[in-house]
Amino acid sequence: MGRISISCLFPASWHFSISPVGCPRMLNTTLRQIIVLSLLAAAFFLLYYSVVVIRNKYGYRDRKLHRYLARVTDTEATDTNNPNLNYGIMVDCGSSGSRIFVYCWPRHNGNPHDLLDIKQMRDENRKPVVMKIKPGISEFATSPEKVSDYIFPLLSFAAEHVPRAKHKETPLYILCTAGMRILPESQQKAILEDLLTDIPVHFDFLFSDSHAEVISGKQEGVYAWIGINFVLGRFEHTDDEDDAVVEVHIPGSENKEAIVRKRTVGILDMGGVSTQIAYEVPKTVSFASSQQEEVAKNLLAEFNLGCDAHQTEHVYRVYVATFLGFGGNAARQRYTDGIFANMIFRNRLLGKQAGMSPDTPYLDPCLPLDIEEEIQQNGQTMHLRGTGDFNLCREVIQTLMNKTNETQTSLNGVYQPPVHFENSEFYGFSEFYYCTEDVLRMGGEYSAAKFLKAAKDYCATKWSVLRERFDRHLYASHADLHRLKYQCFKSAWMFEVFHSGFSFPINYGNLKTALQVYDKEVQWTLGAILYRTRFLPLRDIQQENFHGNHSHWRSFSFVYNHYLFFACFFVVLLAILLYLLRLRRIHRRMLPGSQSPALWIEEGLPPQKIPGAL
Repeated sequence: MGRISISCLFPASWHFSISPVGCPRMLNTTLRQIIVLSLLAAAFFLLYYSVVVIRNKYGYRDRKLHRYLARVTDTEATDTNNPNLNYGIMVDCGSSGSRIFVYCWPRHNGNPHDLLDIKQMRDENRKPVVMKIKPGISEFATSPEKVSDYIFPLLSFAAEHVPRAKHKETPLYILCTAGMRILPESQQKAILEDLLTDIPVHFDFLFSDSHAEVISGKQEGVYAWIGINFVLGRFEHTDDEDDAVVEVHIPGSENKEAIVRKRTVGILDMGGVSTQIAYEVPKTVSFASSQQEEVAKNLLAEFNLGCDAHQTEHVYRVYVATFLGFGGNAARQRYTDGIFANMIFRNRLLGKQAGMSPDTPYLDPCLPLDIEEEIQQNGQTMHLRGTGDFNLCREVIQTLMNKTNETQTSLNGVYQPPVHFENSEFYGFSEFYYCTEDVLRMGGEYSAAKFLKAAKDYCATKWSVLRERFDRHLYASHADLHRLKYQCFKSAWMFEVFHSGFSFPINYGNLKTALQVYDKEVQWTLGAILYRTRFLPLRDIQQENFHGNHSHWRSFSFVYNHYLFFACFFVVLLAILLYLLRLRRIHRRMLPGSQSPALWIEEGLPPQKIPGAL
């Protein structure tokens, strides 16, 4: 009776054999080898699944924890003795002053799909390395030769914090915004020319001609959008089931299938003078007319945040629109200008003096109940008295929206691509936060119904009661009398801009009003440094690849090493299997009377007849 003996493959104590009694005769040697190979392949697959698939599924929670811890360590002092730390300097030249920000980031991890981990540098006292000077750079329009002297204190401040050995590889960017935009191009050029000429003489920072420029409102909005989404981790492309995702049609690849990635957030920012909106447009948009398409080209920005221009997973299409005159203070000014002009016209037409004395004040529904105010224009004074009628206030400010009947438009009739309200998320900053939090104390998750009720109650409250509450410190610490006086108007303005101007439904529940993100103010300069250094990871990756054959091979990411590990593991398994099969064949040859026709054929001998049973 033939037996399957595997005694030579294991220690003597493991010796056993299996009789083929009860087993099908078709289970020959070849089939058994196939079964063994199949079992090994199954074991290999299970090992791969456990290490890679499960790691990808559950390991992201670790990464999210690490990211949370990273936000905590963002407040730690920057280790300037770390040779692997890189630095970048950004100067924001605004209308009222200039500020310098110093950022830092560790060496890139080697994965071309990841962005740099940029954070704000902190000094030994854990304070952000930031400095501001006044006035704005545009004040030197008539004396551009003094600009370098004006900005040198900022650069000296940064030079003291960035390690000296890192100066030559630290990029310096000087970006000018609103104040410089209104200057003639010749004056802009003269100011920038002075910076480009004098700064390299006194500082060793990486500073080229393209590092100093006047950026548009669109660029500033894009940078702000990048900064917010970077801090929120929305550029991390993962497969975590808890993350909200969106289907994206990559610009320029309409014929390819859409990709699914993390949903980014839109931003709403209402300042004193202007209001801005920015959000990703994940799908290809259509236009109502050719004129609308031309306008849209100036409002849609398409860019690649990845270090490799051929990779499309970090390609974004973002809509950015800025509305001058639609900020909270500017809107109030336009409102009172309209009141004054209408009252003067009516008085002349009717021969009256309504609103021109405290006895016959203009009844303003957008001021708290019984408050009195005076406005002056052209030497004339108009007297106002608040009625605190929030609903009427919403009605009278509708004309300030300048809405049109054209489809896909918002404030001033400006084109606005559709927002997928059911799968979107927005953050409201500045006045969106102040209106909800300073007095009403309901910042954070926005609810239109709750906000309406709170705003109506506030407007209908007598001014004397509001002053009493203010004196008792019942409002936010930074709320002042100016906030109390115009809270009613600004609440109505914010509400109408959001729901009527930008057409967000009343039941929209994914707006968060905030002053800071993760307890820190996010500047557009963070998005600017991230965008302008987006190709640096490619340089780091190339350096890692160059050193990969030398002493730094251990620095390669496990993301790539595990493929090599599995290849080696499979080769070793295959070698062991072949070795064991060879030993088994030799063992069968050595057993008496165990030669099979297959062996005689291999040895070139004629098959021998096996004697039958006697």
